[in-house]
Amino acid sequence: MTSAEAAALFDVSMATWGRMKAGTYKGQLDRDKVTRASLIIGIFKGLRLLFNGPLTYNWPTLPNRGAPYNGQRPIDLMIAGGIPAMGAVRQHIDALRGGV
Repeated sequence: MTSAEAAALFDVSMATWGRMKAGTYKGQLDRDKVTRASLIIGIFKGLRLLFNGPLTYNWPTLPNRGAPYNGQRPIDLMIAGGIPAMGAVRQHIDALRGGV
């Protein structure tokens, strides 16, 4: 995903995302950001267990015809829907793995 998508997913400005990515962020993460980080980690852990190769990292950026995506890219759904949508994507991946 792009830096702009990552910043939007994490709900921070591009400047803040740049500092976070560089490891120079000095602020504290509030509950919202910790929840988002937890969901993102869970999503990518599930993708690593589900897929092998490039699909592990590309899946969130590819259009998906299945529910709940209905042709959208999972990343767009998560950016637009925030934490509830991120939770739904995580549950979907867990269900695909047989975990739910």
